Amino acid sequence: MLFNSLEYLVFLPIVFAVYWFLLKNTLKGQNIFILLGSYVFYGWWDWRFLSLIAFSTVVDYLIGLSIQGSDARKKRKLLLGISLFVNLGLLGFFKYYNFFIDSWIDAFASFGIAMHKSTLNIILPVGISFYTFQTLSYTIDVYRKKLEATSNFVNFAAYVAFFPQLVAGPIERATNLLPQFAKKREFNQEQGISGINLILWGLFQKVVIADSCAPYVNAIFENYQEMNSLSLLLGAFYFAFQIYGDFAGYSNIAIGSARLLGFDLMRNFNYPYFSRDMAEFWRRWHISLSTWFRDYLYIPLGGSRCSKLNQLRNVLIIFLVSGFWHGANWTFIVWGALHAAFFIPILLLNSNRRNLNQVAMHRLLPKLKELGQMIFTFTLACLAWIFFRADSVSVALDYLKRLFTNVSFRLEYLNIERYNVEMVLIILILILFEWFNRTQEHPFNGRWKWFKITAVILMLLTLGVYSNHNDFIYFQF
Repeated sequence: MLFNSLEYLVFLPIVFAVYWFLLKNTLKGQNIFILLGSYVFYGWWDWRFLSLIAFSTVVDYLIGLSIQGSDARKKRKLLLGISLFVNLGLLGFFKYYNFFIDSWIDAFASFGIAMHKSTLNIILPVGISFYTFQTLSYTIDVYRKKLEATSNFVNFAAYVAFFPQLVAGPIERATNLLPQFAKKREFNQEQGISGINLILWGLFQKVVIADSCAPYVNAIFENYQEMNSLSLLLGAFYFAFQIYGDFAGYSNIAIGSARLLGFDLMRNFNYPYFSRDMAEFWRRWHISLSTWFRDYLYIPLGGSRCSKLNQLRNVLIIFLVSGFWHGANWTFIVWGALHAAFFIPILLLNSNRRNLNQVAMHRLLPKLKELGQMIFTFTLACLAWIFFRADSVSVALDYLKRLFTNVSFRLEYLNIERYNVEMVLIILILILFEWFNRTQEHPFNGRWKWFKITAVILMLLTLGVYSNHNDFIYFQF
């Protein structure tokens, strides 16, 4: 079920009404209803994969209780290892089986050895990367004694399958979300209004920005060999805003939907394209994933409290794993490696913690230096996005080659409903809305609230009709 679909427009109000009006006096009833509603939400896509969520839920529930009930270090490690093996094994099988088979065949083919392909037709379950990491955070935190294992199966199952963030995050920690299922929740009007505002802003990012950029991105990347440098540059620029609007839009709708039910999810995006360096970018982009890797991989590897050589190793591992997490394609691994290359000079100069506050704090406009830093960082991100979007590494390299060699800056016509200029103006509106409200959670929290809400609604009703209402990009991960 898509957030930008008619089905969800019907589903969410029904859940809200039953949850608050019929079940407001029974916490257990609310949690059971959330669990059932979440399974309906996920099963709407393909009910067969509900068994995977149920299996993962039962395994980690039982392992959590077993770890909690044991003081023997070897037994606790063994139980944690079983959880890691089961969860990462399922993730690896469904997400990477075809990738390894294809890579194996290609490797032998390079030596002139032909091998027959016997690949299963494996369908990737939507959201498996997200809920796998979510359940892993539970067992790891129970093992580390940062969290007590819950004996309430309904609460745990609802935590794993919580529909607002089930298929594309934010990747919630058990330490934050699970305790909220055990506390009585009362409807808070201010929280509800905040949730509606986040949903509205998320729909604007998805429908008006991401879905409007998509036809341009597809047209340029599918015909890049016929495009001049300006068109190729615009292709990378449009994709940067397509993926931002798509994923940040999903996250905001998810957080807003959860707030309507009395839950607080972590923030996943914090205006990343206003970053002044790549370290700041990764503190603002897909925050739930970057902090997950920080806490469960980077720090256990030694983090920054080790030699500089080991720090560089740890950074390289984090970014390569991050790329591999995104998908079974060498393009994602190269994308991760590029971000490691962008980050390592900052680490070597010990400036990775330099830009911790919002840019141009207490000022209307950035300084020239800050503007230059933001443009440079955004340019690096766009170059990496080319690999993320391309079908293969060779296509991405060819795209980059033509970008810098096919020097022509004539604005080419694309057979799409709107011209390039109009699309750039729509993106400019997004940038202005976000810039003047960059210290707020979303643009509707600042001044001129009703003007902005009205403008967004009008754009949804008018420009949204041109949208293809595409699936969310991160569903494939």
